[in-house]
Amino acid sequence: MIRLTLAAAAATFASAMTLALPAAAQDACAVEGDRWDLDDAGVAALYDCMEGQMLDAYTKEGDAIAGAYRDWTITATRAAVAGPHQERFLLTFVNDVATEQYLKFEDGDFEMPVGSILVKESIGVRDGTARVGPLFIMEKVDTAEAAEYGNWFYSGIQPNGKPLKISQKFCHDCHGGYEGQDSMGYPLEEVRVSVN
Repeated sequence: MIRLTLAAAAATFASAMTLALPAAAQDACAVEGDRWDLDDAGVAALYDCMEGQMLDAYTKEGDAIAGAYRDWTITATRAAVAGPHQERFLLTFVNDVATEQYLKFEDGDFEMPVGSILVKESIGVRDGTARVGPLFIMEKVDTAEAAEYGNWFYSGIQPNGKPLKISQKFCHDCHGGYEGQDSMGYPLEEVRVSVN
């Protein structure tokens, strides 16, 4: 089984790159210029600045998944802006049940195992300032209620630690567009963890 921890990903960046954000901007978690133009070092610096804030925010109310996901497998070398989820920076973690299948980044006729949990951290940027976005969660279940949503249960945690109130239909209307990927949106190809 392949496992890349958050610490290992951070070490990779630290050894190869310098921080792109000035020291004053790091303290404020500022983003200078267009978020789409940040290089790897700039994204790594932004994530380093936001990492503790996100964990503190998501765990405020004691949610079990929010308290556990950082020990799971990270699926990308860094956070990236993919477009969905309001053009936030996203970084996906998967639990042990999901790891082997998810890291294939497969397109075709397959289903994730029941018990798979995918968690996406999100960082929004408004007026040059980074903000903690929701923690998005997908869990593969085997219930009659979830059958119409590809057996996925969608949930999330707000930046205040409270559950995100979402519509299963709303989430699945978008995720259903990834039919050949069991309704999962993968990280951008250039940041995916290599399993070779």
